Amino acid sequence: MSEKPRVSLAVVKRLPKYYRYLGLIADKGIIRVSSQELSKITGLTASQIRQDLNHFGGFGQQGYGYNVEELKSEIEKIIGIDKSYKAIIVGMGNIGQAIYKYRGFNEDSGFKIVGLFDKDKNTIGRTMSGIKVNDIKNINKFLQKENVHIAVLAVPADSAQEVCDTLVEGNVKGIWNFAPIDLKLPKDVVLENVHLDESLFTLTYYMNNLKDYPGTKN
Repeated sequence: MSEKPRVSLAVVKRLPKYYRYLGLIADKGIIRVSSQELSKITGLTASQIRQDLNHFGGFGQQGYGYNVEELKSEIEKIIGIDKSYKAIIVGMGNIGQAIYKYRGFNEDSGFKIVGLFDKDKNTIGRTMSGIKVNDIKNINKFLQKENVHIAVLAVPADSAQEVCDTLVEGNVKGIWNFAPIDLKLPKDVVLENVHLDESLFTLTYYMNNLKDYPGTKN
């Protein structure tokens, strides 16, 4: 039996976009939507949308389109946000605090912040929305007690790999990295980098080379 083809990164990156727009459509009370209608909303072609969704099975019916709630629910399962995740934030500087305030981190969304860590003496012991900031020296003991799934890494580059190694030892399987460094991880730990400077430089490149911008229509 042949293996199922690997889903490309480009397709994976588009799934949250579909999920977000389906949520907006559902909030308007719309029951069904065609790939052509999704195309107008998302800016992607109807053919691209059908190809992307076909990677995961047939969700629509010819002449009917997609049931909005059913498709939203299926994408929720594909992305994995039908499950619950415990998360911690390591580094409670400006970025760490901004992430902590992010509305996506709440029990209703399936993500729950269970711990905050820092090494700054002026930050340790502070209570932020009911959670006390712990000394990063205590992170090993914390990880032994709590089954933490995701760690948000918002520490300086020079300490990121060391902290990352500690997280891996603590059986954390997903790291959302905001540190400006490429980390080395075992294959069973998933890493998602958010390098703000790279994103900013991509913006300025497209501003100066508009012909290359994917949103530009010829």
